[in-house]
Amino acid sequence: MRKLENSELDRKSVADFKKSEKTPLILVLDDIRSLHNIGSVFRTADAFLIEKIYLCGITATPPNKEIHKTALGATETVAWEHAENVLDVIQKLKAEKIQTIAIEQVESAIFLQDFKVATNQKYALVFGNEVFGVAQEAVALCDGAIEIPQLGTKHSLNISVSAGIVVWDLFKKIHFIK
Repeated sequence: MRKLENSELDRKSVADFKKSEKTPLILVLDDIRSLHNIGSVFRTADAFLIEKIYLCGITATPPNKEIHKTALGATETVAWEHAENVLDVIQKLKAEKIQTIAIEQVESAIFLQDFKVATNQKYALVFGNEVFGVAQEAVALCDGAIEIPQLGTKHSLNISVSAGIVVWDLFKKIHFIK
């Protein structure tokens, strides 16, 4: 076994990324405080050809040196938009027939492993603040909720870790599990 060189990885150029068919997922980040978390989500979005990221509330926006540290250029590939109010974004997405899903521990949430993706459906995944999670008003406006099962003593995961887990799971279901 030999570790591959970067030149062997067949990565897309920025132009090729922008022209590529995207995974029908939109990420909505609301009131994310950590610039490193924001950058990490951008990098995950790049890895899985995510359509767009909405940065809401106090969530910082590129260009930003601290976001760039973890995004490593993904802010140049992944489409993004800032919005003051997450509720306005959720309403806009719903009006576009995009299914809005809070990633949160709520009554009647579907465990991630049990969530079924529908063919030809676009999803917007709403992630909330590192301390308070997705705001109740946003949860109430969403079409549903997904919960990541956790078996330890902690009741939450870092937002960038949660985004990576959920995006990978839905990416698999959209592209590989028919």
